[in-house]
Amino acid sequence: MINQQLLNPSGIVIIGGSDDLQKPGGKVLKNVIDGKFPGNLFVVNPKAEEVQGIPAHHHVKDLPQVDCAILAIAAKYCPETVEILAKEKGTRAFVILSAGFSEENAEGAEMEKQIVKTIDEVGGALIGPNCIGILTTHYNGVFTTPIPQLDPQGVDLISGSGATALFIMDAGIQKGVKFSSVFSVGNSAQIGVEDVLEYLDESFDPQSSSRVKLLYVESIENPEKLLKHASSLIRKGCRIAAVKSGGSAAGSRAASSHTGALASPDIAVEALFRKAGIVRCKGRDELATVAGIFMYPPLKGKNMAIVTHAGGPAVMLTDSLSDGNMEVPHLEGPNAKELLLKLFNGSSVGNPIDFLATGTAEQLGIILDACNRDFDNIDGIAVIFGSPGLFPVFDVYDTLAEKMRTTGKPIFPIFPSYTIVKEEIQEFVKKGFVYFPDEVIFGNALAKISNTPAPQPEYITLPEMDRNTIRKIIDEADNGYLSPEQIHQLLDAAGIRRAKEGIATTENECVAIARTIGFPLVMKVVGPVHKSDVGGVTLNVRDEETVIREFNRMMKIRDTHAVMLAQQLKGTEVFIGTKREAKFGHMVLCGLGGIFIEVLKDVQAGLAPLSEKEATEMIRNLKSYKIIQGVRGQEPVNENQFSEAIARMSALVQIAPEIFEMDLNPLLGNRENVVAVDARIRIEKD
Repeated sequence: MINQQLLNPSGIVIIGGSDDLQKPGGKVLKNVIDGKFPGNLFVVNPKAEEVQGIPAHHHVKDLPQVDCAILAIAAKYCPETVEILAKEKGTRAFVILSAGFSEENAEGAEMEKQIVKTIDEVGGALIGPNCIGILTTHYNGVFTTPIPQLDPQGVDLISGSGATALFIMDAGIQKGVKFSSVFSVGNSAQIGVEDVLEYLDESFDPQSSSRVKLLYVESIENPEKLLKHASSLIRKGCRIAAVKSGGSAAGSRAASSHTGALASPDIAVEALFRKAGIVRCKGRDELATVAGIFMYPPLKGKNMAIVTHAGGPAVMLTDSLSDGNMEVPHLEGPNAKELLLKLFNGSSVGNPIDFLATGTAEQLGIILDACNRDFDNIDGIAVIFGSPGLFPVFDVYDTLAEKMRTTGKPIFPIFPSYTIVKEEIQEFVKKGFVYFPDEVIFGNALAKISNTPAPQPEYITLPEMDRNTIRKIIDEADNGYLSPEQIHQLLDAAGIRRAKEGIATTENECVAIARTIGFPLVMKVVGPVHKSDVGGVTLNVRDEETVIREFNRMMKIRDTHAVMLAQQLKGTEVFIGTKREAKFGHMVLCGLGGIFIEVLKDVQAGLAPLSEKEATEMIRNLKSYKIIQGVRGQEPVNENQFSEAIARMSALVQIAPEIFEMDLNPLLGNRENVVAVDARIRIEKD
């Protein structure tokens, strides 16, 4: 795993170092030299006496002891080279740039396993293979350019893709983002994204470590480790954003439940990131923009002032912030009137604050001071300043830089005209500031950050339930769907409220159960998976004559072996479901129930276990939350009972992980109760 020989080696050898800068071995050597690596630098090249001014060794056996090796040779030569370095040269850190391993074929996979075995035997660290390398503040161990400005307080970037890491760096560099380290893990043969994150967490120093982490992942191999260390870092004061690509719902197409159809692997990723407090981005430019925002003090609210000399970009930024549930509050009153008097005629201060294309640096400073001092309903300030190219605007950027250093509220600079004021912006960036070229991308990114919750507590108190009864039911159950009797027992043991129900296989049983439950009631077939689709549900049954008639009709429906009767309750239909997702554990979903779940597909997901607080956040993030609150005279759903039922389902699947899918659909919620009236539970044991 990660060690000091990898991060800060006393010596580095480039295996396959070359004078040809168009080859990885030549470019990585040049980057190490240009980075002024302070330790011993060696090169192995069988055909040269000297490479880029460094004396060359013809064979790896000729080397002295060396901490770190960067390999840029054909894959077939790597296993033997690693063996010699690890066993004879004391090398404990390896960066293998070469491709041709597990990503290519079975033979390559075997070579990769052999390399990992060798390195593990000596307690070494391996980055790659099939990667661009590693960047730290000590050395430039990558074969790509550009090399970003390296700063211990810059961004730590961890990427599963070398090319994507390069493009993310490039996008960040353009905005003035600095980097502390870059780990391109390639095939992740030994060290993956989660392992690097673990190291950054366990080695975190509040005085010296970077507080911004960026991730690019194509597959999450260990969600539990990612959750543990990402949330730990955020609790320590770090901020993390990530792109997870490759999400697909294809695996859910054959699912037999509503939950299964909705709970795609990508929803599991979304739930994981929210639980950890990670800001999820959709692309590298958005990721770099979020990184830039992270370099400034955190916004402590949702209210933004927009300061501009161009109306169009201000309107577009207002739209993007509003769409992201942020506010651009109207500014009025004596302070607003006083500010307006200090600006040119035609200016406006209602927010956006437009001080016109002729506005001066002095006026910008007055506006920023007023936003910081005079308006309590402002939490942060976005400054949009381009240039028509009529005259230099160095003084404006100087004023902005000064106010950004001294103003308490965070100020975010948006510069839409890079080409025209290139020199001014470059000077601004040299002073250590990050800027944003596009107001809408910035607005969307800021809203995402604002809407990402803090990480959930590491330890939560789960609701009490009858663990012994739950385990007995599950242990005795076969794979497949539980019977209604088993479902009732399981819900009762879990403390999940359910409607009064009974199962009848004969007409006389059906009448007796109806008398016990009381009218009105609901009748449903037992057997078919989708009851409504086969005419297997009858509502508002109010007399025994109807009970008898419907029982006899339903028993003739294909696959029906019994009829369930339940008390008919009134309320809004809501839904809770859970599905076991490979590697992630159980997802728990909630939303409106009945047919609305299929039509609206408005669901929120969380990873079990869930606290009631987390369950409440899921409910309140539903687009249909207004319905749950009660609109136009409709009775509201008891939110406390709804969140309790979600938390109880999440605790149930912790006790009974054999539950593969489970639907409570619908539950009927009113002001007093939330009660399950239909349930389906599928068991899959390993």
